[in-house]
Amino acid sequence: MEERPLSRTKSENSQVSVILKHLKKYGSITSWESIRQYGATRLAAIIKILRNEGYDIITIMHYENGKKWAEYTLDV
Repeated sequence: MEERPLSRTKSENSQVSVILKHLKKYGSITSWESIRQYGATRLAAIIKILRNEGYDIITIMHYENGKKWAEYTLDV
């Protein structure tokens, strides 16, 4: 099944742009970083938009002290 492009609100456009710039500059991002640095609380949704636009983003799951989180890495 083919993914169809998601329409974005103005706020989503801004957040997607900021997260993409971060990925290009630093290579990876976590949800905590996106919340703390950019106020973007729905990182997984932003990553999905970027993947639908053709960006190759790898998810690395981390497990530590009974907690788990995702780190998203831009594969260049």
